[in-house]
Amino acid sequence: MLLAIDCGNTNIVFAVFDGDTIRGQWRASSKAERTADEFGIWLTHLLATVGLDRTVITAAVIASVVPTAVFGLRTLCRRYFGCEARVVGDPDVRLGLHVYLDQPKEVGADRLVNAVAAHKFYGGALIVIDFGTATTFDVVDAAGDYRGGAIAPGIHQSLAALHIGAAQLPMVSVEQPERVIGTSTVSAMKSGIFWGYVGLIESLVKRIGIEFGGPLKVVATGGLASLFMEVTDIINHYDPDLTMRGLLEIHRRNVAS
Repeated sequence: MLLAIDCGNTNIVFAVFDGDTIRGQWRASSKAERTADEFGIWLTHLLATVGLDRTVITAAVIASVVPTAVFGLRTLCRRYFGCEARVVGDPDVRLGLHVYLDQPKEVGADRLVNAVAAHKFYGGALIVIDFGTATTFDVVDAAGDYRGGAIAPGIHQSLAALHIGAAQLPMVSVEQPERVIGTSTVSAMKSGIFWGYVGLIESLVKRIGIEFGGPLKVVATGGLASLFMEVTDIINHYDPDLTMRGLLEIHRRNVAS
C-alpha cells in the first residue's frame, strides 16, 4: 500500500491507498516542531482504527510546501514504514509535465500535483482552484503542461487580517449570508467576505480564459470549495481528493519509469 503525504502551510494530510481506494485519510496541523516519532506513533494508532498494520505500507510519496518539514517526513517513512519516500521536486521524481514558468522551481509542489491529477482525471485545458491557506488558480493546457496561474489570499487569512487591522471588527465564520446587504457588522462582514470571494473566483476565471484564448474547464479542491460550488456555475467539478490522487498518479509514473 502507498502512503501519500501532502504537507501544506496549515495542515498535513496523510492518506493510505490500496490500489485506487483510500483506506484511511487523516489530517494534522503543520507544526514545525512535530517529530517523525510523534507522527509515527500517531499514524500507527490511526492505521489500527481502519484495521491496518504499519507493515502494509510499502511505498510513500510526499508533496510539501514547507521545506523544513521534508526531513522529518522522510525520516517518518524510513523509520516507521521501512521505505524511502519519493518527494515531489526531487530531480529523480518525474511528473510527466512541462512547467512553463520564468522560474519553474518556484511553483509549489501541491500546485504541480493538482495539475497532474486534473489532467489525468478531467482532461483538456483547465483551471484548478485550490481553496487552501492561499486560494490558487492554476492553468493546465490540453497537453497537460503547467502554464502558470494566480495566487490570492485564502479566505481565512483575509478574515484574520480584517479582524487584526480593524479594532471594532470581530472574527466571523465563513458561510453564505441570507442577504448581500448586511444590517449588522457581522452580517456585513459575512457578505463582503463570501460574495467578495465569489466575485474574485468568477472574475479571475473569466480573465484567465480571455488571456488563455479558449474555453477552460474549472476543477475545484480544498476545504471550502464545496461551499462556493453552491452559488456559482463557474466551477465544473469538485474533487476533494484531487491532491492525494495526484500523488498516487505521480508514484505510479515513477514506478513504471
